[in-house]
Amino acid sequence: MTEPSGETAPEAVEPAEDPQEGAAEAPAPGPDATVAAEAEAAGAADAVGTDDVVGAADTAGTTEADATADAAGTTTEAVGAAEAAGSGDAAAAVELSDAQAELIAQRELRARIEARKAEKEGPPVSGAKLSGTAADLLAAVRAVEGGAATGSAFYEAPEPAPRRPAPEAAPAVTARPPAPVRAPAPAPGTTAAVREVLAKGGAPEALAGQVAAGLGEGAAAALLDDPWQLLAVPGVRPEQADGFARALLGDACGPDDPRRTVALTVWVLERAALQGHTALEIQAVRAALTGHGVPDPDSAVEEAVAAGAVLVFQEEETAAEAESEDDEEPTETVAEEPAAPVLLGLDRYAMAEESLADALARLARTVTAARWDGSELERAAGAHGLVLHTGGEASRAEPVALVAAARERGLRALVAVHADDGRRALGTAGKDAVTVAALLSGAAGPGRDEEGALALDLLVVLDAPQLDVESAAMLVESLPDGCRLVLSGDPGILGAPGAGQVFTDVLAARVCPRIVSRRPDPGPLGELVSGIGAGELNQVEAPGKEIVIVPVRDAGEAVHRTVQLVADSVPRAIGVPSEQTQVVTVGHGGSAGTRALNVALKQRLNPGPGRFGGYDIGDRVAYAPAPGRTVTGTVLSADAEGLRLRCGDEALLVPKERVEAELRHGWALTAHQAAGTRWPAVVVVLPGDAAGGLSRPWVYTAFGRAERHLSVVHGVDQALPRAVAEGVAPERTTRLRPLLEALLATPEE
Repeated sequence: MTEPSGETAPEAVEPAEDPQEGAAEAPAPGPDATVAAEAEAAGAADAVGTDDVVGAADTAGTTEADATADAAGTTTEAVGAAEAAGSGDAAAAVELSDAQAELIAQRELRARIEARKAEKEGPPVSGAKLSGTAADLLAAVRAVEGGAATGSAFYEAPEPAPRRPAPEAAPAVTARPPAPVRAPAPAPGTTAAVREVLAKGGAPEALAGQVAAGLGEGAAAALLDDPWQLLAVPGVRPEQADGFARALLGDACGPDDPRRTVALTVWVLERAALQGHTALEIQAVRAALTGHGVPDPDSAVEEAVAAGAVLVFQEEETAAEAESEDDEEPTETVAEEPAAPVLLGLDRYAMAEESLADALARLARTVTAARWDGSELERAAGAHGLVLHTGGEASRAEPVALVAAARERGLRALVAVHADDGRRALGTAGKDAVTVAALLSGAAGPGRDEEGALALDLLVVLDAPQLDVESAAMLVESLPDGCRLVLSGDPGILGAPGAGQVFTDVLAARVCPRIVSRRPDPGPLGELVSGIGAGELNQVEAPGKEIVIVPVRDAGEAVHRTVQLVADSVPRAIGVPSEQTQVVTVGHGGSAGTRALNVALKQRLNPGPGRFGGYDIGDRVAYAPAPGRTVTGTVLSADAEGLRLRCGDEALLVPKERVEAELRHGWALTAHQAAGTRWPAVVVVLPGDAAGGLSRPWVYTAFGRAERHLSVVHGVDQALPRAVAEGVAPERTTRLRPLLEALLATPEE
């Protein structure tokens, strides 16, 4: 009924079959075909059976639920049957793993959002100037204020409160909530009661734990009263929730049941968040509801707003726009600008974006400007509280040098990266760097003062495009007044796997200095990737076999060649072992997606029965402790508690009840999962049915993961150069840019 959660959603849409598959091959970016010839010479004896691989891919399916993780086999029984010897020492070693720290940090944001909601005395500020449809929706809300409508506290003030202006000088001490304790596991009785309700409605009883954790002690009663709350479980589809509701309620429910329409509206916005949106235009929500059989989508949206399940926004005009309206009448007629679209969103993302905008404005306003000598980046960081830095891989040395210079000035400075591998890429300069997740949780970094602020004067965040809005809000809110923040990254790569596009929005808002690096990435790979960023797929001389193209006719051959490259050709011809070679492909499903490739690669590199919930000792895995965050590692052992992994320098435990939801094989990843990490060798797989999933950011990201060698298994013909020249990644609907413009825009702007 469900697929496990934890994957990156932008890879959810499976590529359509390429109608030009089998046509003439596209010109290769690199002329050297040495590795391709060696792969051909490896012979059928070393190859994985193509028919078997394609069959495995076909059974995997290509539904929209591919946005969630693919797990092999059932977990609880297999892992629980493993030996428990030695588990005590290992458990102590992973008492606070990076993954657990990530979960704690996310709970901190939830607590902060709830606290902010409780403090609000009026309606959301961003709805202060509504008209038309938005005003009608709010009128519907106020019409039910006299009743028992849920969530009416958001809207019960008679007049909207204006946005609080940012203070010229922030108070000396900013109160912040304490770090929350870990949420307790649901009581066994609660889980048992939920299991009975699920069985009564014909739903898999394996969902009982997730439902009990999400709905709390009264989960069973809540499901009986509103069966569509099952949609809150990741992977559950509307038609499945409808069947569950019919089994429990019989004729007492229908397609226009308010409980159904509210749950569907929330589900649509949650699905949009998996695609990176923090809000959706109201027309898009109505269209989605119509597609799921809601008879009256307008009433459904009004019901969801009235119930407080979703919020409605229409961004206010900026101060500069308001002043221009008060000026004397213009001498010539100017066409009236269209009104801002009406947006619907969930409170968690609305609060995160507003908190982030406020925190960024606070840093920009409270810093004490100083004159720093040195590079352009150093001078900008000395004079401003918020600075953006853009460039490729080679440019990462510039913000690292900034931190070193700041420490020489006696400042408390730190570098934060997206993934552990980012520290390795920095060399000796990365020994003091920390991951964003570890910094937020307190597992690494300078620690916090009694007010909850990080003890820092300068924070540099590398891989900033990988920051989703919730992580960014937690991070920036944790910085003290007067701290300098430098966000650094490559704007050409794929955006954050979570909701929001923080780096892109701050760049577009133009409210702070932007320093563009002029340091090019070296070598043939740097030349190739730089050209892709400019929209050109150039032929690049690669005398050291840095770039190799392997033409294929179909997906079965693509899988065959990929296995040969990873297992034989790249180690033999390039000198990079298989464990340092990463496969990157377009999606999870399809005949050459991550599922099919991982089946084939496991059969060749680490064959075994999958005796521990589908995994064997030595398997390469992708661990997703939180949606949008993927960590690669290797299975070390298994016992009654779960699977023990080695991820970089860290040993961690994945509890057996979470293996199916958070773990999958990791020889092959999607580009979204691979972003923020680089490997000595990368094999990018482009089967014919992947053409529809290609874009310039995707190609730029996938090809840019390679440090020394890139092999391209090429079966998309002219779709590759066309994607580089014309392919644009889908735009995300967010609110951060107008929020920042309203807070930090100057009258001259």
